Amino acid sequence: MTRVAGRTAFITGGGSGVALGQAKVFAAAGCKVAIADVRQDHLDEAMAYFAGTDFEVMPVKLDITDRAAYAAAADAVEARLGPVELLFNTAGVSIFGPLQNATYDDWDWQLDVNVKGVINGIQTFVPRMIERGNGGHVINTASMSAFVALKGTGIYCTSKMAIRGLSECLALDLADSGIGVSMLCPGAVNTNIHEAVLTRPAHQQDTGYYGADPAVLAHLKRVIEVGMEPETLAKYVLAGVEADELYILPYPEFRGTLEDIHTRVMTALAQPEDDPEYAARAAHGVPGGQKA
Repeated sequence: MTRVAGRTAFITGGGSGVALGQAKVFAAAGCKVAIADVRQDHLDEAMAYFAGTDFEVMPVKLDITDRAAYAAAADAVEARLGPVELLFNTAGVSIFGPLQNATYDDWDWQLDVNVKGVINGIQTFVPRMIERGNGGHVINTASMSAFVALKGTGIYCTSKMAIRGLSECLALDLADSGIGVSMLCPGAVNTNIHEAVLTRPAHQQDTGYYGADPAVLAHLKRVIEVGMEPETLAKYVLAGVEADELYILPYPEFRGTLEDIHTRVMTALAQPEDDPEYAARAAHGVPGGQKA
C-alpha cells in the first residue's frame, strides 16, 4: 500500500481539469499539494477554490518543457512543503487531425508536453525520492489512446502510447525501490483540455490543423462535457495509488474495444508449432520467452 496522508504531492497541469481534480481529492486525503501550471489564470482560479479550505496548497507557474525551470520549481516546493513523494505527471495537450496534414510544429508541441514533460518530471523528482529512501509514487496520466488508435488522433496517440511504455518500464525499474508507479488512462472527462491550443508556444504555431478556431473548440467541448467529472476520476486515482495499481482504467465502455484489440494481437502472434526455431530459443531463455 502507498500511504498518501502527510506527503507532498506535485501535480502538473494542476490549475484545471483532471489535475485540479487530483489536487482537490489528494488535498482532502491529507496531502500537501503543489499545483504547477503554465497558465496564471488557471492557477488563480484554483487558488480561489483552495482559499476557502484548510488545505496546504502552493501554486507554481511552470512550463514543464523547461528543465531548468522545473528544477527550480522542485527546489522551491520542497523548501516550503517538504520532500515531494507523490509526483503527478498530469499536464497534457492535444490537437487532432490526419497525420498527413501535420506539421513539424504539430508534432513537436504535443511530444514536448506529453512525453518530454513527463520525462522532465521523472528526471527531476525520482532521483530525489531514491536518494531519500522514503518511497513514494509516480502517477503518469496517459489516455485510453495508450491502447486504442482512432482516426485523426495520430500525434496524441503516439504520445500516450509512449507514456504507456515508459510507465510499464519505470514500474519494473523501480520495483525494489519502494516507489510505486501508476498509469491513469482517462476516456472522456469534462474538462477544458480543448483549450490547450491557447497555450501553444509562439515558436510552434505552424499547424496543419484547426488552431484556435472557436467553432472547433466549441464542438470539442460538447464531445467531452458528457465525460466523467475530474474529481470522480481523481477518486479512482486515489484508490489506485493506495493499492499500488499500475493500471488505473475506470472506463468500462472500452472493454469491448480492448478485448477486440487483444484478440487480434493474439491471433496474429505465432504459435510455437509455427516456428521450427522456437524450441531452441526458448531453451536458452530468450527475452519474452519461457524455457521449454
